[in-house]
This record gives sequence, structure tokens and C-alpha cells, in this order.
Amino acid sequence: MIPVITPAQARAADAASGLPLAELVERAGAAVARAALEMLGGTYGRRVVVLVGPGTNGADGRAAARVLAARGVWVRVVDLPGGGDRIGIPDMVGSSSGPVHLVIDAVFGTGTRDTWQVPDVGDVPVLAVDLPSGLDPLTGEAASVIPAARTVALQALKPGLLLGDGPDVAGVVTVADIGLDIGSPHAELVERDDVASWITPRPRTADKWSAALRVVAGSPGMLGAASLAAGSALRSGSGMVRLSSVGAVAHEPQEAVHQPLGTESWSEVVLEDLHRFAALVIGPGLGRTGTTPAEVASTVFRCGLPVVVDGDGLFALTWNPHGAPTSLRQREPATVLTPHDGEYRTLTGEAPPADRIAAANRLVADTGAVVVLKGPTTIVASPDGRTRLVDTGDQRLATAGTGDVLAGIIGAFLARGIPAARAAAAAAWVHGTAAQSLPAAGVTAGDVLAAVGTVIADLETGR
Repeated sequence: MIPVITPAQARAADAASGLPLAELVERAGAAVARAALEMLGGTYGRRVVVLVGPGTNGADGRAAARVLAARGVWVRVVDLPGGGDRIGIPDMVGSSSGPVHLVIDAVFGTGTRDTWQVPDVGDVPVLAVDLPSGLDPLTGEAASVIPAARTVALQALKPGLLLGDGPDVAGVVTVADIGLDIGSPHAELVERDDVASWITPRPRTADKWSAALRVVAGSPGMLGAASLAAGSALRSGSGMVRLSSVGAVAHEPQEAVHQPLGTESWSEVVLEDLHRFAALVIGPGLGRTGTTPAEVASTVFRCGLPVVVDGDGLFALTWNPHGAPTSLRQREPATVLTPHDGEYRTLTGEAPPADRIAAANRLVADTGAVVVLKGPTTIVASPDGRTRLVDTGDQRLATAGTGDVLAGIIGAFLARGIPAARAAAAAAWVHGTAAQSLPAAGVTAGDVLAAVGTVIADLETGR
């Protein structure tokens, strides 16, 4: 996993390194210069403008300028001590000068400014040092920012590169090791190799009950949610899925074992044979009427299995007299909550703030559960204090039913014995990667479901 640190952690790492600041600046400058040369494709005839501010970010930019000049690149350093007036490339280099091939943004980095006059760089590619200037390093909010084609993050990623507007304005992000010990990071970005190490192939001797999953999902008019959750679980390694819908019978997937539930007092029916299963998924498409919230709460709080609570199950934990999110702390087996922003509001009383990492961890503190705060970058926060970020999601997942697919994958991974936080992070990565394998538009939840098995097979075979 790639470490993600806050500006405060970065400053602490600088101070604890024992190295002179000048040495760290030279290392950072050298890393930025290497990236610049890659973007330039050479040195002959190349012209670079380096925008520098008053702090360490500006010093890094000046160091990069010295390295580039020593390699024969024409370099002009433009000092913007207070953000500067709005100026353009001709004002920076002179109207009669030749074309500029690259702008290096070393104005603020993590030292954000509420407002500043963003220089007009036209269509010249921009290389940002640590963070595009004007991008909030914690939230990714970008009111006034120079969009970059590439960003060189120093030693570790910053949350703002992965959240909010960050992915849209940071370009291609690479991390340069400048020799700092960052200690325990604020969060970690999940990579493919991490997921591959967590998901081990099913043993040759496995039988259908080896990773059996109980799914309680669906109701009249919402049977698609049940089919999607159960289907994704089957494709994710559950050899046996027993599916129950409330007041209806879902006929898909046909490989699941279908057990109908009535509309009243169905919790006892679910609980009586749970000992045969390794995990439970409850909530997708269950509805919110009648006794359903109370039956969901009864099932969750009495269940002795790891459980994924999704969709209407999250609503049930809030709007009934039989349980509340804080009551989940009494459960010994793992609980995984999978809210999108609206469901987070239902659980906490307010929408997630701009600092989504803090938002997810607040819900962890309230519930003792693993929290999967869904979004383009999904936050997986756990009671052990670790936060994992998954950035494989995009607009292809912004369609009805994809959350049901994710719930089924998490449930299957729990049933396979993967610890809850890893199961949730791995599932989010597989979910997003499956979507990325599909066309950029016109994707349905069923398309994502169909692609899940291939993604997992590739992980298990090392491809």
C-alpha cells in the first residue's frame, strides 16, 4: 500500500529526519527535475518556467530549476511570493521569447491559500510539486488551482490528491522517495498486489459449504437488489448462497438456494440455521415498511456471524426502537457498514464533511464497525485505527444496483475468512476494477457483476 500522510505528518517527518532542510530540498528538487526531463523528452531547445512561492515548496522548485539548468534546459524562475497578480506566460518570459514547453508549479504545495490569482499558463503542461497549488491537501477541494498534467508527491501521497477534485486536477501522480521515515501514515492507498496477497485461491479440496453465505435482501419491486448481491457473492467465491427476500421470491440467480420469508416475524427463520454459514449480508432492497426495520435489527444484533449491513439495513439500524448504530459496539463478530453519502446522513444525522477520511473514522468510533464510505475514492476505516483508500471507482459505478454488487463481494470475502477490513478494501478494489474493464458509458450493475469473476481470477492466478 502507498502511504497517505497529512501536511502535519509531513512536517513532523522532516523535523525527525535529522537531515538539514537544505539536503531535503535538494533531494526533492532532484526528484522533480527527473520528472520534468521525462515530460520534456530531452533537454535540447527545451524551455521551462518554474513558479515558486515563499515556502519550502518554492525552495524545492528552485532546486529543480538549478538541476534543469545544469542539464542545459532554458529555465526562468518566476517568484510569486503572495500568489501574485494574474499573469500569463508572455509576462513571465517576455513576449518575444520562444515557446515554453513546461511549467513547474512550486508555489504553495500543501501550504494552501483561500484565494490567489492563478497564473494563466495556457495549454502548457504543468508539473506540480507535491500538490497542485490551491488544492486543499486534506479534502481535495479546489477553488483556485493550477491543473497539472503530472504531480510528484514527496515521500507519500496527500489525501487531497485522492479525494474531491484532486484526481481531476493532479494528473498522473507519482511518489518520490526522498528518504524520510513517515511513521504510521494517516491512511494507505490499496494497490493490486495488496489485494492479490489477501485473496488466496480456494483450496482444491473445498466444497460448496466452505465459504457459504446467507443473504437477506429484496422485497416486492426490489428483487433486482437480491439477485445482484447473491450473484456477485457466487462469482466472488461463495460456493453456497442462500437467498431470502421479504414477502417475495427472487428467482435469480438460479444457482442460489431460495428460501422465502414472510413479511412478519422473519428474523427467527433466518437465525435458526445461520450456524451453517460463514457470513451474512443483509439489507439490499429489503424496504423500510412495516416490521422490516425491527426484524433487520433483531437479526443483526443476535447474529453470531460477520455481517455486512447495506442499503435498507442501514436505515433499519437507525429508525427503530430495537437498536441503533452505537449498539453495534456490543457485537463480537465483525460488522461492516457500507453507506453512501445519503445513508451516512441517516446514520449520523449529517452529511459527510469535506474531510471524508475523518467522516468515516467518526462512524467507526460510534459503532465499532468497519465502515466503507462509498465514493469515487472509497474510504475503508476500521476499529484498529487503519484507514485504507481505494481509488479504482469512477462514473461507471454511479448507477443503480452497483452497491448491491459490492455488498455481495464483501460478504463472499468475509465468508472466505478474510479479515473484515481487508475483505472490504479488497472488495472495493475488485468492484472498481471490474467497472474499469467496461466501456466508459452505458454500464449497468449487471455488467459489473459479470466482470467480477474475471478480475478475481486474474488476481488469483497472478495475471
